[in-house]
Amino acid sequence: MALTEPQTPDSGLNLAEKFITLTGKSVAWLTLLMVLLTFTVVVLRYGFNLGWIWLQESVTYLHAIVFMVAAAWTLLIDDHVRVDIFYRGRSEQHQAWINLVGTLIFLVPVCIFLLVASWDYVEVAWRVQERSREADGIPFVYLLKTLLLILPVLLLIQAGNLAVRCLRTLRSTD
Repeated sequence: MALTEPQTPDSGLNLAEKFITLTGKSVAWLTLLMVLLTFTVVVLRYGFNLGWIWLQESVTYLHAIVFMVAAAWTLLIDDHVRVDIFYRGRSEQHQAWINLVGTLIFLVPVCIFLLVASWDYVEVAWRVQERSREADGIPFVYLLKTLLLILPVLLLIQAGNLAVRCLRTLRSTD
C-alpha cells in the first residue's frame, strides 16, 4: 500500500504528513552529528586523555531525539518493523485491514498509555528544572524527558493519518 502518496493536494492529512516528514527528515540529520561527536569523544578520550561529560551526554540526547521524533516518520514511510507473515504478498485491501486493526488495537492504546504514564514524570522534571546528575553534564534533562510526550503525540498524529489512508483504501476497493 503506497502510504506516502498524497490523496488530495491540500487536505489536512497532507499537512499532517508534511509536518511528520519535515520533523523526521530534520532529525535524521542529527545522526551525522551523533557520529561526529562520538568520533570526537573517542579521539579526545583515547588520543589525548581528555573528556567532557556534557559532550558524552550530548550523544545520548541526540540519539533520543532521533529515535523519538523520527518514529512517526518511520511509520509514515512504511519503514517500521512488521511481522510479514500476515502482510507480505497480500492484497492492498488485506494490508489496509491489518494496518487499520494494528493501529487501532495496538498503536493508539500504547501511545495513550505512554502519554498518561509519562505526564507526571515529565511535569515533575519541568517543575524542578531537572539537570544532569553530573557536575559538567547537560542542564536540560527536563527537555530530554519531554520527548516522552512528543513521541506518542507524533505517533498519534501519524496513526490518524494511517487510519484515514486505510479507510480510503478499504472504501475504494469495495
